[in-house]
Amino acid sequence: MRNSLAIGLTGSLLIATLAAPGWATVEPVRSVDWASWSSANWLMAAIAPAATIPDPTAAGAIQQHLAELAALGMPAAQQGVFIQAGNQVLAEHQGGVPIPAASLTKIPTTLAALTLWGTDRQFNTLIGMTGALQDGVVQGDLVVQGEGDPLFVWEEAIALGNALNQLGIQRVSGNLVIVGNFAMNFKADPETAGSLLKQGLNADLWSDEAATQYAQMPPGTLKPRVLIAGTVQAMSQAPSFVPVLRHRSLPLIQILKAMNIFSNNFIADSVAQQLGGAAVVARQAATAAQVDPAEIQLINGSGLGTDNRISPRAIAAMLIAIQAKLRSQQLNVADLFPVVGRERGTLGGRRILPGAAVKTGTLNDVSSLAGVLPTRDQGLVWFSIIDIGTANLDTLHAHQDELLQTLVAQWGAALPIPPDLQPSDRLKLYEAQLGDPTRNQPL
Repeated sequence: MRNSLAIGLTGSLLIATLAAPGWATVEPVRSVDWASWSSANWLMAAIAPAATIPDPTAAGAIQQHLAELAALGMPAAQQGVFIQAGNQVLAEHQGGVPIPAASLTKIPTTLAALTLWGTDRQFNTLIGMTGALQDGVVQGDLVVQGEGDPLFVWEEAIALGNALNQLGIQRVSGNLVIVGNFAMNFKADPETAGSLLKQGLNADLWSDEAATQYAQMPPGTLKPRVLIAGTVQAMSQAPSFVPVLRHRSLPLIQILKAMNIFSNNFIADSVAQQLGGAAVVARQAATAAQVDPAEIQLINGSGLGTDNRISPRAIAAMLIAIQAKLRSQQLNVADLFPVVGRERGTLGGRRILPGAAVKTGTLNDVSSLAGVLPTRDQGLVWFSIIDIGTANLDTLHAHQDELLQTLVAQWGAALPIPPDLQPSDRLKLYEAQLGDPTRNQPL
């Protein structure tokens, strides 16, 4: 697999912000009145069935892209490209053909999660004791009952340990018992996850990685010390225990943002499984985006494997549907996907218009890119590019970026970035919220 598969980071996922790199010269930007683009009329037009109104710039850019791929031994018949502005399809190549989409599969996972759960869904982890607490010692086991939190990392364990200390728990005479759907640092095996949690609860056991993540937490954060005398035990059914603490995950929208920035496969597959599996994700996403279900064929929620096939048209439609779904909460796709010039994630080295919200995908023989460009003349331009072949990844990235640069050179870059593509100020960056003690509720 190519490096950008990004199968998961351990500890917290830190966003490296950077100034957008220089890129091809475009026509000077001019101020744009975005009032009409942010109106309900634009929204209804965007989600209505699209009409094909060919644009010579878009069509020419696609043909040039296909010619460049053909020169690399990648036949046009295997590629897919789709470009849409508002309710107008400006150009496409095999737009309705489902082809391997790699991590663009996280787009239907995102849409299905928002559709079935909403933005504020949180996953609970319940902590309890099988014996009494005497003089700071639990006379029995400490039980951790998971309910599917896919972003429980070092900071969450540290905050949980501090919460247990505040309840007077200093030591556990028995074992650490893991039941239910509990994962830590993207490790789902209950014994592995439990061993990581046991370390996280006791600063005396911290690895260098745990200490590094602790250093990112707010100054004054205490170092927990919950000593567990026994071993980690995984059980299929919970023993009788007294609940003492409920840990709530970050809200779903922040979990999805982390998933998309780093193309984290563990989070995506965990979310998809809890939604009911790949078939449910595909069906819900197709319905929400109003596309033929045959254009979204999934075997998982992450995009690992070439059997995840999505048409370029469906990808654009799903992004537009996500935009429409978030609108009522004054949010948009920039709150869920990496923004060029704001988050690095999988965007390092890309030469794409600053302010664009995009998602990348990579497998051994797939390089994909989809998102939205803020342009002066066409408004928000939705696009998806799926390149199939084994050419050098950096070369494919350069050709994809060149296609987008051609569009912006003709249509201009929007200045300022339109409100419909500005990340919300009310959503704090998720990594700053990891380890927030207020999400641990004593019972």
